[in-house]
Amino acid sequence: MPWCEPCARYFAPSAMCSDGSCPACGRPVGTTTGAAPRADPVTADSLDLRALARAGRPGSEKVPWHFALLMVMLVAYLGWRVVAVFL
Repeated sequence: MPWCEPCARYFAPSAMCSDGSCPACGRPVGTTTGAAPRADPVTADSLDLRALARAGRPGSEKVPWHFALLMVMLVAYLGWRVVAVFL
């Protein structure tokens, strides 16, 4: 995530200048991978969109157990509502 330390702001890659600097103060913007910012600037050339797209690919994350439970309960409820219509 592009982070400008002097301005204390995150930027979208499209919101930065073409050379990877902050539009407000003009200093180079680093990327963060957690709490500490890195020194390499984020530019259109250094941004790997294919790696970002692979990170959100279906199947890369497991479905939480409580979501599956919610779906089972929803099907049971709707099934009961259909049965209740005919009773």
